[in-house]
Amino acid sequence: MEKGDGQFKKMTEKSVERLIISLSIPTVTSMLVTSVYNMADAYFVSQIGTSASGAVGVVFSLMAIIQAFGFALGMGSGSVISRLLGEQKKDDASKIASTALFFGLALGVVLAALCSFWISDLMMFFGSTNTILPHAIDYGRYIIFGAPVMIGSFIMNNILRSQGKPKYAMFGITAGGILNVILDPIFIFNLGLGVSGAAIATLLSQVVSFVILAAFFLLGKTETKISIRKISFKIADYFLIFKTGLPSLSRQSLASIATTVLNREARIYGDAAVAAMSISGKIFMIIFAILIGIGQGFQPVCGFNYGAKKYDRVRRAVKFLLIFGCIIMTVLAIPVFIFPDWFMSHFTISDMKVIEIGKVALRAQSLVLPIIPISTVANMTYQTVGRSWIATVLSALRQGIFFIPAVLIMSNTMGLLGLQWAQATADVLASILCLPFLIKFLKELKKES
Repeated sequence: MEKGDGQFKKMTEKSVERLIISLSIPTVTSMLVTSVYNMADAYFVSQIGTSASGAVGVVFSLMAIIQAFGFALGMGSGSVISRLLGEQKKDDASKIASTALFFGLALGVVLAALCSFWISDLMMFFGSTNTILPHAIDYGRYIIFGAPVMIGSFIMNNILRSQGKPKYAMFGITAGGILNVILDPIFIFNLGLGVSGAAIATLLSQVVSFVILAAFFLLGKTETKISIRKISFKIADYFLIFKTGLPSLSRQSLASIATTVLNREARIYGDAAVAAMSISGKIFMIIFAILIGIGQGFQPVCGFNYGAKKYDRVRRAVKFLLIFGCIIMTVLAIPVFIFPDWFMSHFTISDMKVIEIGKVALRAQSLVLPIIPISTVANMTYQTVGRSWIATVLSALRQGIFFIPAVLIMSNTMGLLGLQWAQATADVLASILCLPFLIKFLKELKKES
């Protein structure tokens, strides 16, 4: 990268507030569309019945595992790439990008083979009931088959965003999301494929996204180049990618484990409870996707400027993200708290038991939404600047260290109400613990400025 490179100048000189907002618009769109993949399936599959709705929630745990590796390699390589571009080391950035993508594709093939062999046992382990199991297998087998494509798409999406090209990432993901919404009703109802149709639509949509994202690299539209010849054979490079991506792997893996624990506890109360907790979780997944999207708009700004040693700009970016995130989450929490029945009713065929269980969970979660940005900003910041071990611990708080014990303890002491309040409880505890780390980092930056 030349000294006068326009992208470098833009990322290190333009107002950080404007940069974050401009980069956030496409990243939020990408995150929302990613959520739409599963939300569209949940919506259309709910027309089949409660057990079918529960199947989507069960398979989500499997999808979370696959996504965990995609996020780990994507966020890991992306964070390294943004710092390398900030240091103007373009060739090294291309080497990291190529290594992450091809390793991710190979890993996806291995995961697909292993999961296909044990699909029935996996579905039961993830919390399926006997009545949900046939639907879960029908849906899950196609999701498993698409593991390499899903991982590859997540990696390329993150690499594009890390170099300040979120519009390309948005276009690839959005195209697949729109296609998924179009194909779902056709495959499920018109072709009579049921739950399998939803999974096939999702698989085809992911293939389209993968092809579009790959095209941007092949056509030379990016700061980094991807080629088999650029794959690194140094263990240190793989370790750097995984170490930097460890917070994402931890966060996503724990999300899968947490969903599994929640499903297994919820099935004690029947299919309606499994479906209700799954639906409420997916509604908040969309809201949380907005926060993550804003954070992903912040990360290249943070990475570029941290690599360029412009610590005053990094400090301003962190403060802005925290304030902006809290405002957005507060605004989004209000309608969910007031109209939980309306939100739940869009994902169940008039099953009042599902709606009644889900609306309590929605209200509980909406009460703590305004403080969730504290933990999100803390772990994203530490990950972006390369402090992977601290970021890993912080990322594990919300869905792992606090949530899983909360589910088990509160379910046994408070019954179904404990399950409904478990996530909100974990969010409060995670935010309280993350706040001192965020304050400490800002003080360190002030000394360096």
